[in-house]
Amino acid sequence: MITRYSRPEMSALWSDHARYGVWLEVETVALEELAVAGLAPLEAAQAVRAKGRFEAERVDEIEREVKHDVIAFLTNVAEHVGPLSRFVHRGMTSSDLVDTALAIQLVRSSDLILAGLDRVLDGILVRAKEFKATPCIGRSHGIHAEPTTFGLKLLTWWSELSRARNRIVSARSEIAVGKISGAVGTNSLIDPKIEGRILERLELTPEPVATQVVARDRHAAFFSSLALLATSIERCCVEVRHLQRSEVREAEERFTAGQKGSSAMPHKRNPILSENLCGLARLMRSYSQAAIEDVALWHERDISHSSVERVIGPDACTLIDFMLHRFDGIVRGLVVYPERMRANLEVNRGLPFSGALLVALVDHGITRETAYQMVQAHALAAWEGGMAFPDRVLGDDKITAVMPVEKVRALFDLQHHLRNVDAIFMRTVNGIK
Repeated sequence: MITRYSRPEMSALWSDHARYGVWLEVETVALEELAVAGLAPLEAAQAVRAKGRFEAERVDEIEREVKHDVIAFLTNVAEHVGPLSRFVHRGMTSSDLVDTALAIQLVRSSDLILAGLDRVLDGILVRAKEFKATPCIGRSHGIHAEPTTFGLKLLTWWSELSRARNRIVSARSEIAVGKISGAVGTNSLIDPKIEGRILERLELTPEPVATQVVARDRHAAFFSSLALLATSIERCCVEVRHLQRSEVREAEERFTAGQKGSSAMPHKRNPILSENLCGLARLMRSYSQAAIEDVALWHERDISHSSVERVIGPDACTLIDFMLHRFDGIVRGLVVYPERMRANLEVNRGLPFSGALLVALVDHGITRETAYQMVQAHALAAWEGGMAFPDRVLGDDKITAVMPVEKVRALFDLQHHLRNVDAIFMRTVNGIK
């Protein structure tokens, strides 16, 4: 991933040095457990633990000759360990090393992603509670619908991203799987009990039945969970972009000192961060698709997945980490305009309460079809101008004949309409699944 969309904490997990470091730990632990089982000399394990090291540049140099990165790595380690290095990688195939190490990298990346997501969730919930009682217009099809609150709008973000967190926790568990079971997964040279002890020390579990590789549906689930998280972030950012439109202007990204919005128009304040995240979400979905394509391999294994994972592993983890960090900044810095929300809520002069009037008329004995016609006639007339919707309704003898005037007036009470907001907050925050 390019440095523009990278943070050092995640990039460090995917550097060549970090990858080879994980490889060395896997090989060292494997040899130590083989030594415990009497399948390799103890002094060999001790030598690798004491002397085992590598140089990424030297590995690359050897690979240019041998055309095999694992062999190049083992050769470089052997240059430091000496003759006892012949026991390194005993009974293993390359995928034992690569797949197990990849699982470790993905687990560590998951932990960093979850930490970032927790920060986002905390920030959203603070803002949602801040604006819990701030009324604004709800929209469907982009058109004014019924009143809601800005806090409820933000609470939908929190709820959706909480589900995304659950998926990532599940995907982390599913991906925390390795294998030390040999060329086609039959454990022909390393007993399953030894494999289990190796992987337990690496904080992984064994693939119950492997081929030469760990099954790639696990990886597809992991990258799909990241793509869904990115898509949920995009959903929130689309809302920010809409609210920042000049004719809406209910909320906007913070415009910092010295910031400039346009090379041609000095007045511009654009939602550039939200637009950026919407674009990056498209990349995240493409990584998910690539991971799904990796599931079907020939027989016990081919290497068509390998080139894909060299790209999507570091890129997807680095990019979603960046997206979470940027989105957290948007949420915490979001500038909200309650007065503008109130103005937009009132611009249609009571029309958003038409649904409440429809239900009330039905409850007072009017058929739904007749009630709909009565309400719509006043709504369309108010839409065209002239008398406001509540005034038209209160002046209709057919309506006041079946409903007391006080009850009609109560239908246009904003607080009555939003009376269950607290209950929605409670069930969402306390009962999220």
